[in-house]
Amino acid sequence: MEGRFVRTLVLFIVLTVVFGVLEKFWPSIPNQRKWRQGVWLDTFYWFFTPMVIQVLSIIAIALVLLPFYLLLERSLAWESILAGYGAFGQLPLWLQGLIAIVVGDFIGYWTHRWHHTSQLWDYHAIHHSSKTIDWLTAVRLHPVNDIISRVMQASPLMLLGLSPIAVELYTPLLSAYVAFIHANVSWTYGPFRYLLASPAFHRWHHTMDQEGWGKNFAGLFPIYDVMFGTFYLPSRQPKNFGLYNEEITESFVGHFLHPFRHWKFTKKWLVQRGGNHS
Repeated sequence: MEGRFVRTLVLFIVLTVVFGVLEKFWPSIPNQRKWRQGVWLDTFYWFFTPMVIQVLSIIAIALVLLPFYLLLERSLAWESILAGYGAFGQLPLWLQGLIAIVVGDFIGYWTHRWHHTSQLWDYHAIHHSSKTIDWLTAVRLHPVNDIISRVMQASPLMLLGLSPIAVELYTPLLSAYVAFIHANVSWTYGPFRYLLASPAFHRWHHTMDQEGWGKNFAGLFPIYDVMFGTFYLPSRQPKNFGLYNEEITESFVGHFLHPFRHWKFTKKWLVQRGGNHS
């Protein structure tokens, strides 16, 4: 646990410096406030996620996989699980990792769309609640939203036979990149915009302007948005962020309780936010 905290702290310091430089020289919104509303709350999320949510997610994934493993008569020994199984388990770890990233992002695309077009929006709304988008916004996630997404992505990959080690090797890199696409950076990647998600691509996903609703769900590979008709990346940069006609208390407790206070969910909002554009 102490090692996990140290790694999280080191990554936080490194990314603060790196994104501070990028946001200074290539800002999407010039002179955007660094000490914005919610910055301390998002900093709390940065440490809360690996220390608590990742642990709970591992438990949830294990509970989901257990009946399948028993049905497949797989060994439940830790060494056997780490080794993977079948044809995919025989591949080099680096290749398993690449497969996990490509397939995982495909699953993530549909999981993300599901959060926008179902009752799960009440949880996912927390991620869209910040009116200022920067790299720390990436970790602003309701625990239920976060755990569901992790279970939905990891469980199929492990059922394919991939080793969890292969996925874990890429976790720091992926965490840093997810933070990057939320950063206040204007990059679009030009002709490569369809190959890899850029900050401008994902920041359009967070706009409260109707033109961006139901767009840009992929976390890494925009080709999925191209394939399923949800790609949107105009030449200008988005400027307005946050929730349309909805307010959420800016505290961890307020975030956590928000979905449970809104069981009567507004279908009109869902249609506006993603239904008509997905």
